[in-house]
Parts: sequence; C-alpha cells; structure tokens
Amino acid sequence: MDPSLSPTKGNLINLKKSLSLAMLGYDLMDRKRNILLREMMPLVEVSKTIRQEIKNTFNKAYESLKAANITLGLCDFVANSVEVETGVHVKYKSIMGLSIPKVTLKTSIKGKDYGVLKTNSKLDIAYICFNKVKEVAVILAEIENSLYLLAKEIKKTKTRANALKNIVIPKISENIKYIENALEEKEREEFGRLKTIKNTKA
Repeated sequence: MDPSLSPTKGNLINLKKSLSLAMLGYDLMDRKRNILLREMMPLVEVSKTIRQEIKNTFNKAYESLKAANITLGLCDFVANSVEVETGVHVKYKSIMGLSIPKVTLKTSIKGKDYGVLKTNSKLDIAYICFNKVKEVAVILAEIENSLYLLAKEIKKTKTRANALKNIVIPKISENIKYIENALEEKEREEFGRLKTIKNTKA
C-alpha cells in the first residue's frame, strides 16, 4: 500500500483504470512471448541439421584440399585467383515488432576461376565443397542470428510480463483494496453521524 495515496473516489477510479491497463499489458506480453516461442522452436531443429551439414561439408572439403595439396603441391595459385564473394544480401522482416534478418546469396562469381591444365579432380571437389559451405553458412548465419534475437526478445518480454504479474498488478490491487476499505469506513462514519443527528433532532 502507498501511504501517500489519498483514499478518494477519483484515486480509486484512476487505480482501476491502471489495473485494467496493467492486466491488458500482461495479456499482450504473454501472447507476444508465446508467438515468439512458436517462431523460435522450429529454428532450433533446423539449426542442428544445418550445423551437422556444414560440419560434414567442411570435413569433405578439407580432405579434398589436403589430397589436392599432396598431388599438386600448395594450391595457393588457385586460392589467389578466386574472386571475393559480394552476393550476400541482408533484408529484415518484422515479427511482433522484432526485426529478424533474412539473408540471401546471389553469387557474384561466374564459374571456376582456374583452368584445368594444372589442377585435378580433388581440387574440383574441394572447390565444389567450399562453395557448398558458403551457401550453407549463409543459411546458418540467418538462423543463428534469428535464434539469438528471438531468445533475447523472449527473455525481455518474460521479464516485463513477470514484473506486471508479480509486482505492478498486486501493488495496484492492494491500493484499490485499501481505498475501498477507507471509503467504506468513511461511509459508515457518515451514516453513524447522520443517525446521531437525526436522533438528536427527534
């Protein structure tokens, strides 16, 4: 109970409005949290699958590169000829006011950047695998960032909902009860006073 709160009808009306608003806020926060959780849960499973896929592709790529280095010598001449990828683009979509990244790859590299005279199939496999890693890494980057942002927003929403449920709403309810009791006591006193005046006049 707030000791500085005057037990008046005006304050009671204002507190009831505040209580109604706080309960609506809690309901909205709870619904937002549930929607964000529904968005997040499928991404967790996809993330596990993508992580395994990128791990397997990396292993295959490094094994092929190792074999190419053994058969051709160091392949830095090929690495130096490969263009820098500039085809990664990021857009954002909104989920309950939260901006989630949408990452796409439209590769800017046209075909292989090396010839066939001084290379072999092992290097081709490594090249294909590392390209696959690049594509899968873009998907994983989108999913991992989305998971991080969703988890952060869910935590924030849960904290706000709990604050409303466990602190704000009980405090307002207690103040309402205090004012209602004080007003009832005043009414009883007034009724008693009027009765005494009536009896005195009689």
